[in-house]
Amino acid sequence: MKLAWILWLASTFHNPTGDRACLAATVYLEARGESVTGQMAVAEVGLRRRDGGQWGTSLCKVLRARGQFALSTTSKNYVFDDLDAWNQAWFVAGVALDLWKLPAQWRPTLVPNADHFYASNSLSPGWAKGPPLAVIGDHSFYHAE
Repeated sequence: MKLAWILWLASTFHNPTGDRACLAATVYLEARGESVTGQMAVAEVGLRRRDGGQWGTSLCKVLRARGQFALSTTSKNYVFDDLDAWNQAWFVAGVALDLWKLPAQWRPTLVPNADHFYASNSLSPGWAKGPPLAVIGDHSFYHAE
Protein backbone atom coordinates (compact mmCIF):
# COMPACT_ATOMS: atom_id res chain seq x y z
CA MET A 1 0.00 0.00 0.00
CA LYS A 2 1.20 3.53 -0.77
CA LEU A 3 1.66 6.37 1.68
CA ALA A 4 -0.81 8.44 -0.37
CA TRP A 5 -3.50 5.84 0.26
CA ILE A 6 -2.84 5.79 4.01
CA LEU A 7 -3.01 9.59 4.16
CA TRP A 8 -6.24 9.57 2.15
CA LEU A 9 -7.67 6.95 4.51
CA ALA A 10 -6.65 9.04 7.52
CA SER A 11 -8.37 12.10 6.06
CA THR A 12 -11.54 10.13 5.35
CA PHE A 13 -11.98 8.71 8.83
CA HIS A 14 -12.48 10.96 11.80
CA ASN A 15 -10.59 10.39 15.01
CA PRO A 16 -9.47 8.00 16.39
CA THR A 17 -9.04 5.87 13.25
CA GLY A 18 -7.46 8.69 11.24
CA ASP A 19 -5.05 9.53 14.03
CA ARG A 20 -4.13 5.88 14.41
CA ALA A 21 -3.38 5.59 10.68
CA CYS A 22 -1.13 8.67 10.77
CA LEU A 23 0.61 7.51 13.94
CA ALA A 24 1.12 3.98 12.61
CA ALA A 25 2.58 5.36 9.36
CA THR A 26 4.91 7.60 11.36
CA VAL A 27 6.05 4.72 13.57
CA TYR A 28 6.62 2.57 10.48
CA LEU A 29 8.59 5.25 8.63
CA GLU A 30 10.58 6.53 11.60
CA ALA A 31 11.19 3.41 13.68
CA ARG A 32 10.15 0.16 12.01
CA GLY A 33 13.56 -1.39 12.71
CA GLU A 34 13.44 -0.44 16.37
CA SER A 35 12.19 -2.34 19.40
CA VAL A 36 8.61 -1.84 20.55
CA THR A 37 10.03 0.45 23.24
CA GLY A 38 11.71 2.61 20.60
CA GLN A 39 8.55 2.69 18.53
CA MET A 40 6.46 3.67 21.56
CA ALA A 41 8.92 6.48 22.32
CA VAL A 42 8.54 7.85 18.78
CA ALA A 43 4.74 7.69 19.14
CA GLU A 44 4.98 9.45 22.50
CA VAL A 45 6.81 12.41 20.93
CA GLY A 46 4.04 12.84 18.36
CA LEU A 47 1.34 12.68 21.02
CA ARG A 48 3.17 15.15 23.25
CA ARG A 49 3.50 17.56 20.32
CA ARG A 50 -0.24 17.31 19.63
CA ASP A 51 -0.94 18.22 23.24
CA GLY A 52 1.44 21.16 22.98
CA GLY A 53 -0.56 22.61 20.08
CA GLN A 54 2.39 24.29 18.36
CA TRP A 55 2.38 22.08 15.25
CA GLY A 56 -1.36 21.52 14.85
CA THR A 57 -4.55 20.65 16.67
CA SER A 58 -4.95 17.07 15.47
CA LEU A 59 -2.43 14.27 15.57
CA CYS A 60 -2.42 13.92 11.77
CA LYS A 61 -1.75 17.65 11.35
CA VAL A 62 1.12 17.45 13.83
CA LEU A 63 2.64 14.40 12.17
CA ARG A 64 2.26 15.94 8.70
CA ALA A 65 3.65 19.37 9.67
CA ARG A 66 6.27 20.40 7.13
CA GLY A 67 9.68 18.94 7.86
CA GLN A 68 8.78 17.61 11.29
CA PHE A 69 8.19 13.88 10.76
CA ALA A 70 8.66 11.41 7.92
CA LEU A 71 5.03 11.83 6.82
CA SER A 72 5.96 15.22 5.38
CA THR A 73 9.32 14.26 3.92
CA THR A 74 8.58 10.86 2.37
CA SER A 75 7.30 10.54 -1.19
CA LYS A 76 3.56 9.93 -1.35
CA ASN A 77 4.44 7.07 -3.73
CA TYR A 78 6.39 5.27 -1.00
CA VAL A 79 5.15 1.69 -0.69
CA PHE A 80 4.68 0.11 2.73
CA ASP A 81 5.86 -3.36 1.77
CA ASP A 82 6.73 -4.96 5.11
CA LEU A 83 3.40 -6.30 6.35
CA ASP A 84 4.79 -7.53 9.67
CA ALA A 85 6.32 -4.12 10.39
CA TRP A 86 3.04 -2.40 9.42
CA ASN A 87 1.02 -4.69 11.70
CA GLN A 88 3.39 -3.94 14.57
CA ALA A 89 3.25 -0.18 13.88
CA TRP A 90 -0.57 -0.35 13.83
CA PHE A 91 -0.53 -2.19 17.17
CA VAL A 92 1.97 0.25 18.72
CA ALA A 93 -0.11 3.22 17.53
CA GLY A 94 -3.24 1.76 19.12
CA VAL A 95 -1.53 1.07 22.44
CA ALA A 96 0.08 4.53 22.48
CA LEU A 97 -3.25 6.24 21.80
CA ASP A 98 -4.96 4.21 24.52
CA LEU A 99 -2.24 5.00 27.06
CA TRP A 100 -2.37 8.69 26.16
CA LYS A 101 -6.05 8.77 27.16
CA LEU A 102 -5.01 8.19 30.77
CA PRO A 103 -4.61 11.19 33.06
CA ALA A 104 -1.09 12.55 32.74
CA GLN A 105 -0.11 11.53 36.27
CA TRP A 106 -1.05 7.87 35.56
CA ARG A 107 0.31 7.70 32.05
CA PRO A 108 3.53 5.71 31.67
CA THR A 109 6.13 7.60 29.64
CA LEU A 110 9.36 6.42 28.11
CA VAL A 111 10.82 9.80 27.21
CA PRO A 112 9.31 12.36 29.63
CA ASN A 113 9.28 15.89 28.22
CA ALA A 114 10.78 14.82 24.87
CA ASP A 115 9.19 16.63 21.94
CA HIS A 116 11.90 15.96 19.35
CA PHE A 117 14.06 13.04 18.26
CA TYR A 118 16.52 12.25 15.57
CA ALA A 119 18.18 9.12 14.25
CA SER A 120 21.55 8.75 15.90
CA ASN A 121 23.15 7.79 12.58
CA SER A 122 22.34 11.20 11.08
CA LEU A 123 23.95 14.58 11.65
CA SER A 124 22.99 16.25 14.90
CA PRO A 125 20.38 18.92 14.12
CA GLY A 126 20.86 22.49 15.29
CA TRP A 127 18.08 22.25 17.87
CA ALA A 128 19.80 19.31 19.66
CA LYS A 129 21.53 21.14 22.51
CA GLY A 130 23.31 19.26 25.27
CA PRO A 131 22.89 15.61 26.10
CA PRO A 132 19.69 13.85 25.05
CA LEU A 133 16.96 13.07 27.57
CA ALA A 134 17.16 9.46 26.42
CA VAL A 135 18.68 7.28 23.76
CA ILE A 136 16.55 4.33 22.74
CA GLY A 137 17.83 2.16 19.93
CA ASP A 138 18.98 4.44 17.13
CA HIS A 139 17.09 7.52 18.29
CA SER A 140 18.11 10.36 20.58
CA PHE A 141 15.26 12.18 22.31
CA TYR A 142 15.29 15.85 23.30
CA HIS A 143 13.17 18.64 24.66
CA ALA A 144 13.84 21.45 22.21
CA GLU A 145 12.98 24.96 23.28
